[in-house]
Amino acid sequence: MTIGNGGMKRWSFHGNEELEAAASITVRGVLAKVMSNLNPEDHRAVIPLGHGDPSAFSCFRTAAVAEDAVFDALRSRKFNSYAPTVGVLPARRAIAKYVSHGLPYKVSPDDVFLTIGCEQAIEIIIKVLAVPGANILLPRPGYTYYEAQAAANHLEFRHFDLLPDKGWEVDLEGVKALADENTVAIVIINPGNPCGSVFTHDHLRKVAETARMLGILVISDEVYGHLAFGSNPFVPMGVFGSTTPVITLGSLSKRWIVPGWRLGWLVTNDPNDILHKSGVVESIVSSLNISSDPATFIQGAVPQIIEKTTDDFFSNIIGILRETADLCFEKIEDIPCLTCPHKPEGSMFAMVKLNLSLLEDIEDDMDFCMKLCKEESVIVLPGFAVGKKNWVRITFANEQSSLEDGFGRIKDFYQRHAK
Repeated sequence: MTIGNGGMKRWSFHGNEELEAAASITVRGVLAKVMSNLNPEDHRAVIPLGHGDPSAFSCFRTAAVAEDAVFDALRSRKFNSYAPTVGVLPARRAIAKYVSHGLPYKVSPDDVFLTIGCEQAIEIIIKVLAVPGANILLPRPGYTYYEAQAAANHLEFRHFDLLPDKGWEVDLEGVKALADENTVAIVIINPGNPCGSVFTHDHLRKVAETARMLGILVISDEVYGHLAFGSNPFVPMGVFGSTTPVITLGSLSKRWIVPGWRLGWLVTNDPNDILHKSGVVESIVSSLNISSDPATFIQGAVPQIIEKTTDDFFSNIIGILRETADLCFEKIEDIPCLTCPHKPEGSMFAMVKLNLSLLEDIEDDMDFCMKLCKEESVIVLPGFAVGKKNWVRITFANEQSSLEDGFGRIKDFYQRHAK
Protein backbone atom coordinates (compact mmCIF):
# COMPACT_ATOMS: atom_id res chain seq x y z
CA MET A 1 0.00 0.00 0.00
CA THR A 2 1.40 3.42 -1.02
CA ILE A 3 1.44 6.23 1.56
CA GLY A 4 1.75 9.98 1.05
CA ASN A 5 5.52 10.20 0.61
CA GLY A 6 5.57 7.41 -1.97
CA GLY A 7 6.76 4.78 0.51
CA MET A 8 5.11 1.48 1.38
CA LYS A 9 2.99 0.97 4.48
CA ARG A 10 4.28 -1.80 6.75
CA TRP A 11 1.46 -3.61 8.51
CA SER A 12 2.12 -4.75 12.07
CA PHE A 13 0.08 -7.97 11.98
CA HIS A 14 0.60 -11.39 10.43
CA GLY A 15 -0.66 -14.95 10.79
CA ASN A 16 0.45 -17.23 13.61
CA GLU A 17 2.80 -19.79 12.04
CA GLU A 18 2.76 -21.92 15.20
CA LEU A 19 -0.96 -22.54 14.74
CA GLU A 20 -0.39 -23.56 11.12
CA ALA A 21 2.29 -26.01 12.23
CA ALA A 22 0.05 -27.45 14.94
CA ALA A 23 -2.90 -27.88 12.55
CA SER A 24 -0.72 -29.67 9.98
CA ILE A 25 -0.49 -32.79 12.16
CA THR A 26 -4.22 -33.23 12.82
CA VAL A 27 -6.24 -36.09 11.32
CA ARG A 28 -8.62 -33.56 9.77
CA GLY A 29 -5.79 -31.62 8.13
CA VAL A 30 -4.08 -34.72 6.72
CA LEU A 31 -7.32 -36.22 5.40
CA ALA A 32 -8.12 -32.93 3.67
CA LYS A 33 -4.76 -33.10 1.88
CA VAL A 34 -5.35 -36.72 0.83
CA MET A 35 -8.84 -35.93 -0.46
CA SER A 36 -7.52 -33.01 -2.48
CA ASN A 37 -5.98 -35.65 -4.75
CA LEU A 38 -9.32 -37.16 -5.80
CA ASN A 39 -9.60 -37.58 -9.56
CA PRO A 40 -12.62 -35.58 -10.79
CA GLU A 41 -12.86 -37.87 -13.81
CA ASP A 42 -13.42 -40.95 -11.64
CA HIS A 43 -17.19 -41.09 -11.32
CA ARG A 44 -17.28 -44.02 -8.90
CA ALA A 45 -18.48 -43.40 -5.36
CA VAL A 46 -15.75 -42.26 -2.99
CA ILE A 47 -15.12 -44.92 -0.32
CA PRO A 48 -14.36 -43.14 3.00
CA LEU A 49 -12.16 -45.41 5.11
CA GLY A 50 -10.25 -42.60 6.76
CA HIS A 51 -12.40 -41.03 9.47
CA GLY A 52 -14.56 -42.16 12.39
CA ASP A 53 -17.95 -40.75 11.37
CA PRO A 54 -20.34 -43.45 10.15
CA SER A 55 -23.44 -41.30 10.68
CA ALA A 56 -24.02 -40.98 6.93
CA PHE A 57 -24.67 -44.72 6.62
CA SER A 58 -28.22 -45.91 7.23
CA CYS A 59 -27.13 -48.92 9.30
CA PHE A 60 -25.48 -46.53 11.78
CA ARG A 61 -28.43 -44.18 12.28
CA THR A 62 -28.75 -42.89 15.83
CA ALA A 63 -31.53 -44.01 18.15
CA ALA A 64 -34.96 -42.54 17.43
CA VAL A 65 -35.28 -41.63 21.12
CA ALA A 66 -32.17 -39.46 20.77
CA GLU A 67 -33.70 -37.57 17.85
CA ASP A 68 -36.96 -37.22 19.80
CA ALA A 69 -35.06 -35.90 22.82
CA VAL A 70 -33.54 -33.07 20.79
CA PHE A 71 -36.93 -32.26 19.28
CA ASP A 72 -38.58 -32.24 22.71
CA ALA A 73 -35.85 -30.02 24.18
CA LEU A 74 -36.30 -27.51 21.35
CA ARG A 75 -40.08 -27.46 21.56
CA SER A 76 -40.03 -27.10 25.35
CA ARG A 77 -38.58 -23.57 25.01
CA LYS A 78 -36.67 -24.23 28.24
CA PHE A 79 -33.26 -24.29 26.58
CA ASN A 80 -33.08 -21.10 24.52
CA SER A 81 -30.87 -19.23 26.97
CA TYR A 82 -27.18 -19.37 27.88
CA ALA A 83 -26.19 -22.39 29.94
CA PRO A 84 -24.12 -22.27 33.14
CA THR A 85 -20.36 -22.42 32.57
CA VAL A 86 -20.10 -26.07 33.61
CA GLY A 87 -23.32 -27.15 31.85
CA VAL A 88 -26.97 -27.51 32.82
CA LEU A 89 -27.52 -29.52 36.00
CA PRO A 90 -29.95 -32.17 34.62
CA ALA A 91 -27.42 -33.08 31.91
CA ARG A 92 -24.53 -33.26 34.39
CA ARG A 93 -26.65 -35.34 36.72
CA ALA A 94 -27.51 -37.80 33.91
CA ILE A 95 -23.88 -38.07 32.79
CA ALA A 96 -22.70 -38.55 36.38
CA LYS A 97 -25.08 -41.50 36.72
CA TYR A 98 -24.03 -42.86 33.31
CA VAL A 99 -20.27 -42.78 33.99
CA SER A 100 -20.75 -44.19 37.51
CA HIS A 101 -21.74 -47.59 36.11
CA GLY A 102 -19.08 -50.11 37.06
CA LEU A 103 -17.24 -47.77 39.43
CA PRO A 104 -16.68 -48.56 43.14
CA TYR A 105 -17.98 -45.07 44.00
CA LYS A 106 -20.53 -42.59 42.67
CA VAL A 107 -19.57 -39.67 40.49
CA SER A 108 -21.21 -36.40 41.54
CA PRO A 109 -22.75 -33.94 39.05
CA ASP A 110 -20.17 -31.50 40.44
CA ASP A 111 -17.47 -33.75 38.93
CA VAL A 112 -18.94 -33.35 35.42
CA PHE A 113 -18.12 -30.49 33.02
CA LEU A 114 -19.86 -30.27 29.64
CA THR A 115 -17.85 -29.43 26.54
CA ILE A 116 -18.32 -28.91 22.81
CA GLY A 117 -17.55 -32.50 21.91
CA CYS A 118 -14.60 -34.44 23.26
CA GLU A 119 -12.16 -32.23 21.37
CA GLN A 120 -12.97 -29.22 23.55
CA ALA A 121 -12.48 -31.43 26.59
CA ILE A 122 -8.98 -32.16 25.25
CA GLU A 123 -8.37 -28.44 24.71
CA ILE A 124 -9.49 -27.61 28.24
CA ILE A 125 -7.34 -30.15 30.05
CA ILE A 126 -4.26 -29.36 27.93
CA LYS A 127 -4.64 -25.64 28.72
CA VAL A 128 -5.02 -26.42 32.42
CA LEU A 129 -1.85 -28.52 32.51
CA ALA A 130 0.26 -26.26 30.26
CA VAL A 131 2.29 -24.53 32.98
CA PRO A 132 5.86 -23.43 32.20
CA GLY A 133 8.30 -26.34 32.12
CA ALA A 134 5.66 -29.09 32.27
CA ASN A 135 5.50 -32.10 29.98
CA ILE A 136 2.84 -34.68 29.14
CA LEU A 137 3.14 -38.30 27.97
CA LEU A 138 1.20 -39.19 24.81
CA PRO A 139 0.66 -42.57 23.12
CA ARG A 140 2.25 -43.51 19.81
CA PRO A 141 0.27 -44.27 17.73
CA GLY A 142 -2.43 -41.99 19.09
CA TYR A 143 -4.87 -39.20 18.36
CA THR A 144 -2.72 -36.29 17.27
CA TYR A 145 -5.19 -33.63 18.37
CA TYR A 146 -3.37 -33.95 21.71
CA GLU A 147 -0.05 -33.09 20.05
CA ALA A 148 -1.66 -30.19 18.17
CA GLN A 149 -3.15 -28.71 21.33
CA ALA A 150 0.03 -29.26 23.34
CA ALA A 151 2.06 -27.51 20.63
CA ALA A 152 -0.40 -24.61 20.46
CA ASN A 153 -0.21 -24.21 24.26
CA HIS A 154 3.59 -24.65 24.54
CA LEU A 155 3.26 -27.86 26.55
CA GLU A 156 6.11 -30.27 25.87
CA PHE A 157 4.92 -33.73 24.84
CA ARG A 158 6.83 -36.99 24.94
CA HIS A 159 5.75 -40.20 23.21
CA PHE A 160 5.53 -43.65 24.75
CA ASP A 161 4.92 -46.64 22.50
CA LEU A 162 1.92 -48.90 22.25
CA LEU A 163 3.07 -52.47 21.61
CA PRO A 164 1.42 -54.15 18.59
CA ASP A 165 2.64 -57.62 19.55
CA LYS A 166 0.92 -57.23 22.94
CA GLY A 167 -2.46 -56.03 21.70
CA TRP A 168 -1.27 -52.41 21.59
CA GLU A 169 -0.73 -52.27 25.35
CA VAL A 170 1.17 -49.36 26.90
CA ASP A 171 4.93 -49.83 27.14
CA LEU A 172 5.04 -49.14 30.86
CA GLU A 173 8.81 -49.43 31.13
CA GLY A 174 9.06 -46.84 28.38
CA VAL A 175 6.70 -44.58 30.33
CA LYS A 176 8.90 -44.80 33.42
CA ALA A 177 11.97 -43.94 31.38
CA LEU A 178 10.29 -40.89 29.79
CA ALA A 179 8.85 -39.31 32.91
CA ASP A 180 10.67 -36.81 35.09
CA GLU A 181 9.84 -34.37 37.87
CA ASN A 182 8.08 -32.06 35.38
CA THR A 183 5.74 -34.71 33.95
CA VAL A 184 2.13 -33.91 34.82
CA ALA A 185 -0.02 -36.54 33.08
CA ILE A 186 -0.25 -39.56 30.83
CA VAL A 187 -2.93 -39.93 28.14
CA ILE A 188 -4.51 -43.27 27.28
CA ILE A 189 -7.22 -43.86 24.68
CA ASN A 190 -9.48 -46.81 25.46
CA PRO A 191 -11.04 -48.31 23.37
CA GLY A 192 -8.15 -47.42 21.13
CA ASN A 193 -7.98 -44.87 18.39
CA PRO A 194 -6.23 -45.68 16.08
CA CYS A 195 -5.48 -49.26 17.11
CA GLY A 196 -8.90 -50.81 17.78
CA SER A 197 -7.57 -52.19 21.07
CA VAL A 198 -9.41 -52.67 24.37
CA PHE A 199 -7.30 -52.68 27.52
CA THR A 200 -7.82 -55.35 30.17
CA HIS A 201 -8.65 -54.57 33.79
CA ASP A 202 -5.19 -55.81 34.80
CA HIS A 203 -3.38 -53.59 32.30
CA LEU A 204 -5.36 -50.50 33.36
CA ARG A 205 -4.49 -51.29 36.99
CA LYS A 206 -0.80 -51.32 36.05
CA VAL A 207 -1.19 -47.99 34.23
CA ALA A 208 -2.80 -46.50 37.35
CA GLU A 209 -0.10 -47.88 39.63
CA THR A 210 2.63 -46.51 37.33
CA ALA A 211 0.96 -43.09 37.33
CA ARG A 212 0.73 -43.12 41.11
CA MET A 213 4.41 -44.05 41.40
CA LEU A 214 5.29 -41.13 39.10
CA GLY A 215 2.93 -38.70 40.85
CA ILE A 216 0.96 -37.91 37.69
CA LEU A 217 -2.70 -38.01 36.72
CA VAL A 218 -4.24 -40.19 34.00
CA ILE A 219 -6.26 -38.59 31.21
CA SER A 220 -8.48 -41.38 29.93
CA ASP A 221 -9.98 -40.66 26.52
CA GLU A 222 -13.10 -42.83 26.43
CA VAL A 223 -14.86 -41.24 23.47
CA TYR A 224 -15.26 -44.81 22.10
CA GLY A 225 -16.33 -46.09 25.52
CA HIS A 226 -18.43 -49.28 25.44
CA LEU A 227 -17.72 -49.87 21.74
CA ALA A 228 -16.02 -53.18 22.55
CA PHE A 229 -16.84 -56.39 20.68
CA GLY A 230 -13.89 -58.73 21.30
CA SER A 231 -12.79 -60.85 24.25
CA ASN A 232 -11.99 -57.88 26.52
CA PRO A 233 -14.93 -55.97 28.03
CA PHE A 234 -14.67 -52.20 28.27
CA VAL A 235 -13.41 -51.11 31.72
CA PRO A 236 -13.59 -47.39 32.59
CA MET A 237 -10.32 -46.00 33.92
CA GLY A 238 -12.32 -44.33 36.68
CA VAL A 239 -12.32 -47.73 38.43
CA PHE A 240 -8.81 -46.80 39.54
CA GLY A 241 -9.58 -43.24 40.64
CA SER A 242 -8.59 -44.11 44.20
CA THR A 243 -5.15 -45.24 43.01
CA THR A 244 -4.36 -42.07 41.06
CA PRO A 245 -6.47 -39.11 39.94
CA VAL A 246 -8.23 -39.81 36.63
CA ILE A 247 -9.78 -37.33 34.24
CA THR A 248 -12.19 -39.06 31.89
CA LEU A 249 -13.07 -37.52 28.53
CA GLY A 250 -16.16 -38.68 26.66
CA SER A 251 -19.05 -37.69 24.45
CA LEU A 252 -22.28 -38.73 22.79
CA SER A 253 -20.52 -38.69 19.41
CA LYS A 254 -19.44 -42.29 18.88
CA ARG A 255 -21.70 -44.51 20.96
CA TRP A 256 -24.80 -42.65 19.78
CA ILE A 257 -23.35 -41.97 16.26
CA VAL A 258 -23.97 -38.20 16.47
CA PRO A 259 -20.56 -36.47 16.16
CA GLY A 260 -22.20 -33.37 14.69
CA TRP A 261 -24.19 -32.74 17.87
CA ARG A 262 -20.93 -31.75 19.62
CA LEU A 263 -21.79 -32.79 23.18
CA GLY A 264 -18.87 -33.99 25.25
CA TRP A 265 -17.77 -34.08 28.85
CA LEU A 266 -14.79 -33.96 31.15
CA VAL A 267 -15.21 -35.92 34.39
CA THR A 268 -12.95 -35.92 37.44
CA ASN A 269 -12.63 -39.41 38.98
CA ASP A 270 -10.92 -38.52 42.21
CA PRO A 271 -12.38 -39.87 45.47
CA ASN A 272 -9.31 -38.59 47.34
CA ASP A 273 -10.00 -35.00 46.21
CA ILE A 274 -6.45 -34.47 44.96
CA LEU A 275 -7.56 -32.52 41.89
CA HIS A 276 -9.40 -30.00 44.06
CA LYS A 277 -6.50 -29.60 46.47
CA SER A 278 -4.02 -29.07 43.61
CA GLY A 279 -6.18 -26.40 41.96
CA VAL A 280 -6.86 -28.44 38.80
CA VAL A 281 -10.64 -28.31 39.19
CA GLU A 282 -10.58 -24.56 39.75
CA SER A 283 -8.47 -24.17 36.60
CA ILE A 284 -10.92 -26.31 34.61
CA VAL A 285 -13.75 -23.98 35.62
CA SER A 286 -11.63 -20.93 34.83
CA SER A 287 -10.84 -22.31 31.39
CA LEU A 288 -14.52 -22.99 30.74
CA ASN A 289 -15.29 -19.42 31.76
CA ILE A 290 -13.31 -18.16 28.78
CA SER A 291 -14.62 -20.80 26.35
CA SER A 292 -17.80 -21.42 24.38
CA ASP A 293 -20.50 -23.84 25.55
CA PRO A 294 -22.29 -26.74 23.86
CA ALA A 295 -25.68 -25.71 22.44
CA THR A 296 -28.08 -25.44 25.37
CA PHE A 297 -30.87 -27.42 23.68
CA ILE A 298 -28.48 -30.35 23.12
CA GLN A 299 -27.58 -30.20 26.80
CA GLY A 300 -31.29 -30.19 27.57
CA ALA A 301 -31.75 -33.38 25.54
CA VAL A 302 -29.03 -35.33 27.34
CA PRO A 303 -31.10 -36.81 30.21
CA GLN A 304 -33.69 -38.22 27.83
CA ILE A 305 -31.01 -39.49 25.43
CA ILE A 306 -29.14 -41.36 28.16
CA GLU A 307 -32.13 -42.64 30.09
CA LYS A 308 -34.30 -43.77 27.17
CA THR A 309 -31.82 -45.30 24.73
CA THR A 310 -32.34 -49.05 24.93
CA ASP A 311 -29.77 -51.83 25.11
CA ASP A 312 -31.13 -53.10 21.78
CA PHE A 313 -29.77 -50.00 20.02
CA PHE A 314 -26.31 -50.41 21.55
CA SER A 315 -26.28 -54.18 20.87
CA ASN A 316 -27.16 -53.57 17.23
CA ILE A 317 -24.30 -51.09 16.78
CA ILE A 318 -21.85 -53.47 18.48
CA GLY A 319 -23.05 -56.32 16.26
CA ILE A 320 -22.50 -54.27 13.11
CA LEU A 321 -19.02 -53.19 14.23
CA ARG A 322 -18.08 -56.78 15.07
CA GLU A 323 -19.13 -57.93 11.59
CA THR A 324 -17.39 -55.09 9.77
CA ALA A 325 -14.22 -55.51 11.87
CA ASP A 326 -14.16 -59.21 10.95
CA LEU A 327 -14.65 -58.33 7.29
CA CYS A 328 -11.92 -55.68 7.44
CA PHE A 329 -9.43 -58.10 9.04
CA GLU A 330 -10.27 -60.82 6.51
CA LYS A 331 -9.82 -58.49 3.53
CA ILE A 332 -6.53 -57.11 4.86
CA GLU A 333 -5.13 -60.65 5.06
CA ASP A 334 -5.90 -61.06 1.34
CA ILE A 335 -3.71 -58.09 0.29
CA PRO A 336 0.01 -59.01 0.51
CA CYS A 337 1.33 -55.49 1.16
CA LEU A 338 -0.92 -55.04 4.23
CA THR A 339 -0.49 -56.57 7.69
CA CYS A 340 -2.77 -56.05 10.69
CA PRO A 341 -0.85 -57.29 13.77
CA HIS A 342 -3.86 -57.24 16.09
CA LYS A 343 -7.46 -57.88 15.11
CA PRO A 344 -9.61 -54.91 16.19
CA GLU A 345 -11.62 -55.49 19.36
CA GLY A 346 -13.10 -52.03 19.82
CA SER A 347 -13.65 -48.51 18.49
CA MET A 348 -13.91 -48.20 14.69
CA PHE A 349 -10.32 -48.60 13.45
CA ALA A 350 -7.56 -50.96 12.50
CA MET A 351 -3.86 -50.09 12.35
CA VAL A 352 -2.30 -51.69 9.29
CA LYS A 353 1.39 -51.96 8.41
CA LEU A 354 2.53 -51.28 4.84
CA ASN A 355 5.15 -53.54 3.29
CA LEU A 356 6.65 -51.03 0.86
CA SER A 357 9.19 -53.56 -0.37
CA LEU A 358 6.35 -55.26 -2.27
CA LEU A 359 5.31 -52.06 -4.04
CA GLU A 360 6.74 -50.27 -7.04
CA ASP A 361 6.97 -46.44 -7.03
CA ILE A 362 5.40 -45.97 -3.55
CA GLU A 363 7.69 -43.93 -1.33
CA ASP A 364 5.89 -43.93 2.01
CA ASP A 365 2.47 -44.01 3.69
CA MET A 366 1.46 -40.56 2.45
CA ASP A 367 2.42 -41.45 -1.10
CA PHE A 368 0.40 -44.68 -0.81
CA CYS A 369 -2.68 -42.81 0.39
CA MET A 370 -2.40 -40.00 -2.15
CA LYS A 371 -2.06 -42.40 -5.09
CA LEU A 372 -4.78 -44.72 -3.78
CA CYS A 373 -7.09 -41.73 -3.54
CA LYS A 374 -6.31 -40.56 -7.05
CA GLU A 375 -6.44 -43.97 -8.72
CA GLU A 376 -9.24 -45.69 -6.80
CA SER A 377 -11.20 -42.95 -4.95
CA VAL A 378 -10.56 -44.76 -1.66
CA ILE A 379 -9.61 -42.64 1.36
CA VAL A 380 -7.43 -44.11 4.11
CA LEU A 381 -5.39 -42.21 6.70
CA PRO A 382 -1.59 -42.27 6.44
CA GLY A 383 -0.04 -43.57 9.62
CA PHE A 384 2.25 -40.60 10.18
CA ALA A 385 -0.91 -38.64 11.08
CA VAL A 386 -1.28 -40.86 14.15
CA GLY A 387 2.44 -41.21 14.87
CA LYS A 388 3.23 -44.39 12.93
CA LYS A 389 5.06 -43.82 9.65
CA ASN A 390 4.52 -46.36 6.86
CA TRP A 391 1.34 -47.63 8.45
CA VAL A 392 -2.24 -46.68 7.62
CA ARG A 393 -5.36 -46.38 9.75
CA ILE A 394 -8.44 -47.96 8.19
CA THR A 395 -11.97 -47.29 9.40
CA PHE A 396 -14.34 -50.26 9.32
CA ALA A 397 -17.41 -48.30 10.52
CA ASN A 398 -19.01 -48.44 7.10
CA GLU A 399 -21.62 -50.32 5.12
CA GLN A 400 -20.44 -53.86 4.41
CA SER A 401 -20.98 -53.42 0.67
CA SER A 402 -18.88 -50.25 0.73
CA LEU A 403 -16.12 -52.02 2.68
CA GLU A 404 -16.05 -54.87 0.17
CA ASP A 405 -15.90 -52.42 -2.72
CA GLY A 406 -13.18 -50.40 -0.99
CA PHE A 407 -10.95 -53.39 -0.26
CA GLY A 408 -11.51 -54.67 -3.79
CA ARG A 409 -10.15 -51.37 -5.09
CA ILE A 410 -7.21 -51.48 -2.66
CA LYS A 411 -6.35 -54.98 -3.93
CA ASP A 412 -6.54 -53.72 -7.52
CA PHE A 413 -4.21 -50.88 -6.52
CA TYR A 414 -1.77 -53.33 -4.96
CA GLN A 415 -1.76 -55.57 -8.03
CA ARG A 416 -1.13 -52.60 -10.29
CA HIS A 417 1.82 -51.40 -8.17
CA ALA A 418 3.22 -54.80 -7.11
CA LYS A 419 6.87 -55.52 -7.89
